[in-house]
Amino acid sequence: FADMMKHGLTEMDVGILKYVSDHEGFSGILKERYSDFVVHEINKQGKIVHLDDLSIPADSEEGAETEQQPNDCDVLTEEQKKQLGELQLFKNKEGNVSIEVKDDTKEKRTLVHKAIKTQFPGLETKTEEKEGHKFIVAYHAAGKKALAVSTKAPRKHFWPKNRGSYCHFALYKENKDTMDAINVLSKFLRLRPNMFSYMGTKDKRAITVQEIAVLKITAERLAHLNKCLMNLKLGNFCYKNHPLKLGELQGNHFTVVISRNISGTDEQVHQAMGSLKQTGFINYYGMQRFGTTAVPTQQVGRAILRNDWNQVVDLILKPRPGAEKEYLVRCREEWAKTQDPEAALKKLPNKRCVEGQLLRGLSMYGKKNIVTAFGLIPRNNRLMYVHSYQSVVWNTMVSRRIEAFGLKAVEGDLVLRGTTAHVLTAEEAESHSIHDIVMPLPGYDVIYPSHHIGEGYRELLSADGLDLDNMRHKVKDYSLAGAYRRVIIRPTDVSWEVIHYDDPRISLVHSDFEKLENKPAPVFKKDGKYRALRMEFSLPPSTYATMAIREVLKLDTSIKKQTQLNTVWFN
Repeated sequence: FADMMKHGLTEMDVGILKYVSDHEGFSGILKERYSDFVVHEINKQGKIVHLDDLSIPADSEEGAETEQQPNDCDVLTEEQKKQLGELQLFKNKEGNVSIEVKDDTKEKRTLVHKAIKTQFPGLETKTEEKEGHKFIVAYHAAGKKALAVSTKAPRKHFWPKNRGSYCHFALYKENKDTMDAINVLSKFLRLRPNMFSYMGTKDKRAITVQEIAVLKITAERLAHLNKCLMNLKLGNFCYKNHPLKLGELQGNHFTVVISRNISGTDEQVHQAMGSLKQTGFINYYGMQRFGTTAVPTQQVGRAILRNDWNQVVDLILKPRPGAEKEYLVRCREEWAKTQDPEAALKKLPNKRCVEGQLLRGLSMYGKKNIVTAFGLIPRNNRLMYVHSYQSVVWNTMVSRRIEAFGLKAVEGDLVLRGTTAHVLTAEEAESHSIHDIVMPLPGYDVIYPSHHIGEGYRELLSADGLDLDNMRHKVKDYSLAGAYRRVIIRPTDVSWEVIHYDDPRISLVHSDFEKLENKPAPVFKKDGKYRALRMEFSLPPSTYATMAIREVLKLDTSIKKQTQLNTVWFN
C-alpha cells in the first residue's frame, strides 16, 4: 500500500482533469470488497445477462450416446465419489483412484468409465489387471505423463443434427478475470481456450456475469463443473448455431457500492446522482488503461511510436521503484548489470511475462534486432502500449476542450454522420448538444476539430517527438488509423439509494449466486452504524464505470488515491 502511494499514477498524470457538474463532491471507498462492484453484460439483444437457471436444456441428452445414463449415479459408492472428487480438485495431481470391478463384465466396466468421466470432468480412466482382479483406474489429465496414458485417440462423440453446434451459457465469476476463468474451464474440459468465445472481457476485482459460447460441449458436461469450480458458476444453458464475437455486446449494467460512511449529505448524493442521470460524465479512458507499475504503459507506447527501440527495452527491463515480485527485481538488476538477455532470463521462473518474452526475443535475435525481438510479446500486449499513448492524448485534449468551450457544441467541433466525422459550422452548432460531440484519437485516418483544440493535438504530439501528419509506422502493427470517441456519455437505467448497516463484513449487493442459493438479501437499518451509497447504471461498450463514479464523488479514482483513503480509514 505504501508503495502504491509513492509510485502510482494519479488521474492528473493521464489527462483526467475536468468534471461535468459543479455539485459538491464527497468521499467514500470504491471497491473496498470485490462484491461492491457487480457487472452484468448486456447482450446484443439488449437483455441484461443473469445467472438464474442451472437446469439442463431438454434436448441435451437426445441421441447423445456419451451422456450420463439414468443409473450412472448408482454405479459409484459415496466413498469412491469422495476420492474422485478430491482427485478432480487437484488435491492429488499425480495420484489415482482404483475401483475394483467385482462384476467383471464389459457392460459394467463401460458404465463405470462413463460415470467417472461424466460426473468428474477432467479425469481420465483406463482398465488394469492386478493379481487376477480388474480395476478401473481414474487419474487426473494433468498427471498423464506419470501414468503413461494410452495414446489411442478418443472416440468421437455423437452430436444431434438438430442441436445448435454451440452451447451458450452465463458465466458467473468472483474476483477472477475472464481469461483466467476460460483457462480454468479449458483445463477441466480438456479443451483449447480458443474453443470458447465471448463478447468482452470483464473486471477481475468484481462479481461479473457474462455470456460465453463453446463449440460442441454439452450443457450437461458444463453443469457438472459447478460441483468443483471455485468462484465460478455456469448456467442458463442453450444451444445456438453461432459463436460469440468480441464487441457484439450492447454494454454492461453496473451495481456499485461506495462504502465506509460516505461523507456527503443525502441532498448532496441526490444532486450528484441526478446530474449523472441527466447530463452524464466525461468519457475519459479510466486508470485501468495505463497500468499500475512505476513505468506507465503510455511511456512505452510513445517510445514505440518514435521508433526509439532502445528506450522501449530500457523502460520494460530497467530496475524500477516500487514493490515487485523478487524474481523480477533480480531479473532487472541482472539486466542493468550485464545487459545479457540469457543471464537475466535465468532469473525468471515464469518466462511468459512481458519481461521474459522480450528477453527471450533478445536472446534469439540479438540486441541489434529489437523490433523482431519485441515481436515475441503477444500482439495484444504490444498494441496495449500504443493504445495507451493514444488514450492519454485523447484525455488531455478533451480536458482542454471542456476548459475552452464548456458543455456546449461550438463551431469547429466534430460530430459523426454515420461513421464519417463532420466539422460543425456556427449555425449547425446551434442545433447540436455536447452529447453529439466526438473527439479523435490521433491517427492517419481521422480529422481534427477546426478550432484551436485541433492545433493543440499537433503541438502535444510534437512535444513528444511525433508528427501528426505522419502516423504511419515502419512496422504495420504500430500504424495508428485513429478513431472517434464521444466526449460525454449519459448512462441509462440510473438508480441509487443511501443505505445504513451495522456489519462491515456483509455483502451489500444480493448476487445472482446468493439468490440461486436462496440466501437472504442483506438487511439494512435506518439507524445503522455505517452509511453507503449503492448505485446502478448501464453504459455502452468501451466506457469506464470508474469515470462515472468519479463524476459523482468528485474524487480521484486512481489506486494511489484510493489506497490513501483506505489507509486513512483503517488508521
